[in-house]
Amino acid sequence: MSVPRTVAEVIDKHVTLELESLDRVYLNVYQSRLQTPKAAFYFLRQHHGQGAVSSHRMRDITQRFIRKIEDYAKQHDVPVIAFEHKQRKEDLAAEYLAKFEGSEGVLFIGKAQEKVRTFRTVGRRNARGETYPWIVETTAMVNQYYFYGVDEDFGPFFLKYSSYFPYGAKLCFNGHEYLKRQLSKEGIGYEELANGILRCENPKRMQQLADGLSVYRIERFLRKWQRRLPCPFRACEQAAGYRYEISMTQVEFALTQVVDRPVHGRIFFEEVIRENLDLGRPESIQLIFDRRVTKRTPGKFRTRVVRQGVIPSLRVDYKSKGIKQYFKEGRALRTELTVHDPRDFGVGRRLEHLSALREVAFQTNRRVLHVQKTSQDFVMSEALFREVTGPRSVGDQRASALRFGDPLVLALFSVLLLFRLLPYGFRSRDLREHLAPLLGDDPSQWTQGRVTYQLRRLRLHALIERVPKSHRYTVTQRGQQVALWFTRCHARLFRPALGELFRADESQATALGRAVVQFDKHVDRYLHRAKLQTAS
Repeated sequence: MSVPRTVAEVIDKHVTLELESLDRVYLNVYQSRLQTPKAAFYFLRQHHGQGAVSSHRMRDITQRFIRKIEDYAKQHDVPVIAFEHKQRKEDLAAEYLAKFEGSEGVLFIGKAQEKVRTFRTVGRRNARGETYPWIVETTAMVNQYYFYGVDEDFGPFFLKYSSYFPYGAKLCFNGHEYLKRQLSKEGIGYEELANGILRCENPKRMQQLADGLSVYRIERFLRKWQRRLPCPFRACEQAAGYRYEISMTQVEFALTQVVDRPVHGRIFFEEVIRENLDLGRPESIQLIFDRRVTKRTPGKFRTRVVRQGVIPSLRVDYKSKGIKQYFKEGRALRTELTVHDPRDFGVGRRLEHLSALREVAFQTNRRVLHVQKTSQDFVMSEALFREVTGPRSVGDQRASALRFGDPLVLALFSVLLLFRLLPYGFRSRDLREHLAPLLGDDPSQWTQGRVTYQLRRLRLHALIERVPKSHRYTVTQRGQQVALWFTRCHARLFRPALGELFRADESQATALGRAVVQFDKHVDRYLHRAKLQTAS
């Protein structure tokens, strides 16, 4: 069997199984009606006695809630464990899970102090000088109770409650564990990969089951365990509308591609890492994630090559999201997008928006992988090179040439490369805001006329096309390939080669520089023998 040489060959010819699935899902479970001091005041006044309202009432609710937890632990013979400082909770949960024999239940209850948002009472004075209590928002270190359990449908999970007002919670589970249990329920044979699937008898049905992890199923799963576990709010309070709602805190979207031989996976990463070390640069980040980056933008812009043992992974970090690629257990390629704030993609944070976020996230994974494939697949023909670098006429419209090496053209192509990753295309103002900084200009210096001129050049050269009945544009396949060839050929061949050839210090000459000097000497000798005078 021949060894593949490119990313495209590995993906197209050596992938035996492919799966798109939610991976780790971390949800915020909160009381939407108890998010302000005023709301807390009215809750305490209506449901917890008469007279002056203060945060002392919250202490009574907390003590009642903790007694419920302790009673639950005794009745169900569940250990309560105080987590040690920097102890890995997942390792402890794995130990208890290995000993667990039932289909579902609570493994243990963990306790740890963490800083949370809450409310407290301060003293204020009225116009007559009388003191009265007033509730304000603050933060405090309070006990968090982790209910680590196993669900028949979702597998291992934890539901964490804060022990103090407004008693927020967090739910964490894994989409791949959910999928494994659904395959087992339907009697579909599969071979397990840690946090994934290595082989499956029915891949089509497996993907359908992964797609079936819906908002409805997740919410039903949460409500089921909220009914079973102690709750800080009484039945009458829940009936009055104080019910928990759900939003997304962190969701991982994974594309797993199992390869036929480990060596093919290593080839993939050698090529990907070599060709994509510039993905973390600010000018690339702002286009990949459709976010404007300025000198004042906080956060680190970086591409990291992380080595765990001898297997590397490629990570691109920016603010609340990041893309990670790694070679899983020597068998599978994993491309994974982690989203902490769905609003970065124009999607709401509530769980009901998971379907929309899923669509955008998986498209992003595919686009990143497609760019990596295309970067090695394309070889520009002489005819196409002449078309792009020469003027072009379409009907009565004419576009100027896109000259190779021109700084403006290279900036345009750099923008196109990462606009290709945007699921809904781009607008003229997007081009202005991203192109100007690459040229050292302020976006305000670029008039609409200048932007329209560049859009017309790109459109007539068939590098972009307009979305019908809109003011948006998308990058064509030809546009992506041309942009890749121009930018990479200039950045990795011409610029470094010219730098090596024209070093001022001859003692630092590279092998290429020394070879050219030798070539010139041989040409001079040949011309001398031919009795021709060299040009001065």
